[in-house]
Amino acid sequence: MVVLNKIYTKTGDDGTTALGSGERRPKNDLRIEAYGTVDETNAVVGLVRLQTQEGAPEVDRTLSRIQNDLFDLGADLATPETDQDLGYEPLRITEPQVTAIEEAIDVLNADLNPLRSFVLPGGSAASAHLHLARTVSRRAERLMVELSAREKINPSAVRYMNRLSDYFFVASRYLNDKGADDVLWVPGQNR
Repeated sequence: MVVLNKIYTKTGDDGTTALGSGERRPKNDLRIEAYGTVDETNAVVGLVRLQTQEGAPEVDRTLSRIQNDLFDLGADLATPETDQDLGYEPLRITEPQVTAIEEAIDVLNADLNPLRSFVLPGGSAASAHLHLARTVSRRAERLMVELSAREKINPSAVRYMNRLSDYFFVASRYLNDKGADDVLWVPGQNR
């Protein structure tokens, strides 16, 4: 159970923050950048949900689950993998969470026509925001991959972020009238 009575602690005034292990790191540390960008992804999903709660309940249910998963992912990244006893079981992204994203992609993708061009962000407002979520989640994934080259991280976490950006892309097409309202790239159109 998390209890937050006091929001500011002043412990970060020196430019450091605490990880789940108690270790303090600079706020510009790659691990902090990675889970901060996961948090940013979650904020964009919140914007998308402002537009899906009424008109797209099936997508909204998945986005709700994703928001919770993204907090799990932040907790995973905030607690480095170690052999030392932390006094608790760290929260980690699991393969069933990755599989759930794959299944959600398959359900939406089944109703979409194959693409004949790249898709530009746009169409509906929800779709445009999903493209923003896709690009932010890709940045988080790149940071996580870079982090994994330096420190041990949960491989399921990286897989989750990879699938998540795919889900955002497919959901953006689905919310663009199942792809009918996609804005397609026309190579060299403005030459």
